[in-house]
Amino acid sequence: MLRSFAVMTVFASSLAGTSLAQEATLDAVLACRSIADPAERVACYDAAVGRLEQAQAEGEVKVITRAEVEKVQRESFGFRIPSLPSFGGGKDTEDGLERVTEPVKSVSSSGGKLRVVLENGSVWQQIDDKSIRARKAGSAEIFKASLGSYKMKLDGGLAFRVRRED
Repeated sequence: MLRSFAVMTVFASSLAGTSLAQEATLDAVLACRSIADPAERVACYDAAVGRLEQAQAEGEVKVITRAEVEKVQRESFGFRIPSLPSFGGGKDTEDGLERVTEPVKSVSSSGGKLRVVLENGSVWQQIDDKSIRARKAGSAEIFKASLGSYKMKLDGGLAFRVRRED
């Protein structure tokens, strides 16, 4: 439950201009722990949780699961989306996933460069001059490389530079 509140806090604090969302944070709930008087502490919790409940009902705060976070990270892998909050932690870096492996839907070649369409709908274009022969592939491993670039391996083969097109 604490993790859900933590994710809720990220969304509440990323929303601009809404005082309800600014007040409805995990920090507001946790601040109640420091109140010594039991009656005041319970009143504080009730008020803070009430603000969270109201913010959720009004769509200002959304609770999402770790699986939903990972799904967004996988679907957006290869795109730079600075407005998307970083959820960090776990096996991921603070900036999201380091690598993904996805099933390949199709591979085509034009001008000696591969175009790889994955089952999840993402489209990757080869951007280096390596000669890669792949008419058919089962899986693609895509990973972060230097200077914000990406590399791909088809079925564990030779790595080549790619850019996400779609």
